[in-house]
Amino acid sequence: KKVLETVCHNCGKIKALDNEERKQAYATKNPKARFEKIWRLSKPRLICEPSPPSDDDGLKGQSKLPDHGGCGNIQPTIRKRGLILEAHWKKGKNEDEEEVQTETTRIFARRALQILQLLNDETIDQLGLSKDYARPEWFILKSMPVPPPAVRPSISVDGTGTGSRSEDDLTFKLTDIVRANQSVHRCDVDGTPEHIRNQ
Repeated sequence: KKVLETVCHNCGKIKALDNEERKQAYATKNPKARFEKIWRLSKPRLICEPSPPSDDDGLKGQSKLPDHGGCGNIQPTIRKRGLILEAHWKKGKNEDEEEVQTETTRIFARRALQILQLLNDETIDQLGLSKDYARPEWFILKSMPVPPPAVRPSISVDGTGTGSRSEDDLTFKLTDIVRANQSVHRCDVDGTPEHIRNQ
């Protein structure tokens, strides 16, 4: 959740502006403290600041704005409800309405993976994460390692060891996961709508 609040969902850049506070955060040696500082600077930013337009005829005495190099897109606020991540996008006011409208969308694992894959090695280092051992896209499992049968042997139902045998609890859970994935794959092949597939 914190990584998704820190980076732009369209270009993968850190949302915090290039200012003195961000430079002080980068100077922090402890990676955990660095990530916490950058997260606190980025969380309130609701837009990925684009580069300022270059004025050739502008006054030379003016102070130059810091170049963030972002895409200029509006960013959501992320809220966690149980195990569900939701993105709340603020829309502008209409002429008739008095309140600001918000659009809410769920962030599924596939979308979160797409956002995390946008981060380059430099951004990962700036966040205090390791590009070799802790890339953010590795936080989401794409394939699950299955332990061999020796780790999950069958158990006796009556407890004596001579009665009927049954599968281990871990085997039952792995079977449930395989069935759920087969169901999702079947929905993908059949062209089932996205909202049904995500259930």
